[in-house]
Amino acid sequence: MPVVLSKNGRLEQSTAAEKFKSSIFEWAEKLNVEPKEIHLRSMRNKWASLSENGRLTFNTELLDREREICDYVIVHELLHIKIPNHGKLFKSLMFAFLPDWEKHSEKLKVGSE
Repeated sequence: MPVVLSKNGRLEQSTAAEKFKSSIFEWAEKLNVEPKEIHLRSMRNKWASLSENGRLTFNTELLDREREICDYVIVHELLHIKIPNHGKLFKSLMFAFLPDWEKHSEKLKVGSE
């Protein structure tokens, strides 16, 4: 699986980016999913996104957030590989893997206003 970690178009080798990348791989294994590509770049309006072809993109601002917030965003996006919507199954799996995920979701909403 190709991994492209970039910030402003350049390869990012920071410790924070490496830890973030490790978290993505750890969660992908736990969730039994395999993203095709992982990118890290500045995003204006989103914390992360998953393209139709399986490309995951995470906002570089996550590198400055707490681990729990990052885990929430990572798990949320990785689950979309299996489940494209936010229905009952999606929420059940979020609760199974991150019981306090709603708290982290609210923190991101408040922090981005």
